[in-house]
Amino acid sequence: MKKQILYMLCATALLSSCHIYKSYDRPEDITTSGLYRDPASENDTLVSDTTNFGNLPWREVFTDPQLQSLIEQGLKQNTDLLSAAQNVKAAEASLMSARLAYAPSIGLSPQGTISSFDKNAATKTYSLPVTASWQVDLFGQLLNSKRNAQVTLKQTKAYRQAVQTQVISNIANMYYTLLMLDRQLQISEATCDILKRNLETVEAMKEAAMANSAAVEQSRTAYAQVMASLPDIRQSIRETENALSTFLGEAPHAIKRGVLEAQVLPTELSAGIPLQLLSNRPDVKAAEMSLASCYYNTNSARAAFYPQITLSGSAGWTNSAGSAIINPGKLLASAVGSLTQPLFYRGTNIARLKAAKAQEEQAKLTFQQTLFNAGSEVSNALSLYQNTSKKAESRQMQVESAKKASEDTKELFNLGTSTYLEVLSAQQSYLSAQISQVSDCFDKMQAVVSLYQALGGGRED
Repeated sequence: MKKQILYMLCATALLSSCHIYKSYDRPEDITTSGLYRDPASENDTLVSDTTNFGNLPWREVFTDPQLQSLIEQGLKQNTDLLSAAQNVKAAEASLMSARLAYAPSIGLSPQGTISSFDKNAATKTYSLPVTASWQVDLFGQLLNSKRNAQVTLKQTKAYRQAVQTQVISNIANMYYTLLMLDRQLQISEATCDILKRNLETVEAMKEAAMANSAAVEQSRTAYAQVMASLPDIRQSIRETENALSTFLGEAPHAIKRGVLEAQVLPTELSAGIPLQLLSNRPDVKAAEMSLASCYYNTNSARAAFYPQITLSGSAGWTNSAGSAIINPGKLLASAVGSLTQPLFYRGTNIARLKAAKAQEEQAKLTFQQTLFNAGSEVSNALSLYQNTSKKAESRQMQVESAKKASEDTKELFNLGTSTYLEVLSAQQSYLSAQISQVSDCFDKMQAVVSLYQALGGGRED
């Protein structure tokens, strides 16, 4: 009868503990569809194709040789990325420790004693025991610890990949910023040369009584205004170079680079299906692995309610037989089985389980919000690319019109049918349109980089 009761208790414990053996599955109430907005409509969900722009290797997206060289430097030397790699190594060591917990722990502890009583001959005793202990993982304590270590390793790898994606994107953005500033400086310097020649012309016209002093001062003001903008652009270039250098893990230095007009970026951008965010975005993967880790912590908290079974034993040679000394020594062996059932810690275990469940729910909410944030970033990048593409067409029309207006106004001035103030206004409009066109080009490049980052681009093969 006692055996039957014992069997029933064991069977009940095993059935009630089935959940602690279950591996993590993504919760069914996590929203994974409809994450992108159609950039052409505010109401419709984006109908995506299955070709994900984020799947392209970064060398196919950023084809400028100078930029590729900088990205390669950043992937080798960026301190944030190197630190993330060390976190991966630490997680690998933790996983190894969790796996070794399944193996018996073995120890060797030799002992020796020399004793003498009342100046009699000394007696020597010794023992050479080997001890072993093994925890029987009947209720999943070790299993859930190992699974937790596995998902933690995946989480740290995903975090490292997120850092790598960010490193690639930041280097590309700073590089394109430099190209934009170079072009703006070039335009401003060329405009400055034109205004300087205009000033010299107007001064000569004044001496010939063909222009008044107001025209001279207006010309000088326009020239000085553009001249004053040059130091600011040069300072921005220097600061951007310094920022990029330190981001590469190097002392500040000049950055070798190409020109804005030579940049070629992909024009066919597809976001892929929303579900791909789960497998491509490193931060999404990290958030889900954090949820899985909390899930296994909850299982570990449940497992604490069940007994812990440990088998231990020892074997070795000794010449000590109580009060007698035996030479040579004899073999001594023992084996012990123990079962530990928590009784007085039940309240503590209940509190631990409640805390683990709360943390799991928090991780679930964080995972869902990470998905929404990822979808928002993709939607913003798609919209930015589309809008900057449309703006580029209008801006080109503005630049061409401003250039023609500047040329025509100057001809009218030479014919005496226009004032020099109108000439300066037309030239300033042309300069402003050119600077804006460069900024629009940079915005379009930035949209490509942002979309590539938002789709988890730059992943390792």
